[in-house]
Amino acid sequence: MVQTGKVRPRFSLRFDAFINRPREFVYMSKGFDEWIVPAVEKLSPSVVNISTVRLLRDYFFNVHPVSGMGSGVIINSKGYIVTNHHVVEDSERINVTLADGRRLSGRIVGADTSSDISIIRVGEEGLPVATLGDSDALKVGQMVIAIGNPFGLVGGPTVTTGVVSAINRNIQIGDHVYENIIQTDAAINPGNSGGPLADKDGRVIGINTAMIPFAQGIGFAIPINSVKKVVEELIAYGRVIRPWLGLTGMSATEELASYYELPVKAGVIVARIIHGSPSYKAGISEGDLIVGIDGAPIKTVQDLQKIVQKRKVGDKIEVEVVRGHQRGVVEVILTELPRS
Repeated sequence: MVQTGKVRPRFSLRFDAFINRPREFVYMSKGFDEWIVPAVEKLSPSVVNISTVRLLRDYFFNVHPVSGMGSGVIINSKGYIVTNHHVVEDSERINVTLADGRRLSGRIVGADTSSDISIIRVGEEGLPVATLGDSDALKVGQMVIAIGNPFGLVGGPTVTTGVVSAINRNIQIGDHVYENIIQTDAAINPGNSGGPLADKDGRVIGINTAMIPFAQGIGFAIPINSVKKVVEELIAYGRVIRPWLGLTGMSATEELASYYELPVKAGVIVARIIHGSPSYKAGISEGDLIVGIDGAPIKTVQDLQKIVQKRKVGDKIEVEVVRGHQRGVVEVILTELPRS
């Protein structure tokens, strides 16, 4: 049967809906602009470009200057700037370009290879300081802004946006392991290292640090709460003073507990005790199971590390240990992690 007259295609409703969607995008765009522009304007004055010169020798012992680049953020009005350690490592000369175009000479006042954080200082005070946020409050899916100087381009910092893709990531890049870091899909290009990752209010919630080679749209940032502690000690002592137990261990999974007939299903199996370390002096032995510290349960090596890292050198902690079918508590006095 042939129909006559004007026939409305079945897909017309979908098409009409598609036509109307740009209006929604316009409203969303306005809302997006309303928070991102003020956030960028608030933070950009404290973002700096860092250019470095390293001296390298070839096989014939000829010295060649090699330039590098990165970003940083001013965290103290007295001229203190936080950046990645790998940005300024082994540099003979460091130049810092402020957002207003001023170019200043910088020097390293403290460095920490473990966290990949360094503090440099310029001979200028009264600089615009970034507001530091709370990275512990981050949620997956939260909008973030990455600000930096990719490729060393002139004209001030550039901006990219994205979301928090994941938190508490542990990744290994080369010989370095990054722990509990922020993963984001905000574009982080060469030269962004050391620059800030910020929330919608322009507060720094991380320091951009790396990209996985060959990955698509994945970048990482060191949580600002971790950076704060490192920065305080770098400014005060020029290095980070870390406490240690002096042991290595492995997490006791249910499978391991069943296989070795362990008396508990979770904890840390002590694999090695360093001679003369706090654990050694406290009488902890290889093969012991650590199941708690100061009343808090220890189920994995990560739990153990987090608790110890929050303590200070000289602190006394009560370690709950299982040995065979016996359970007891030993007191351990934390000392400083030996420097390699």
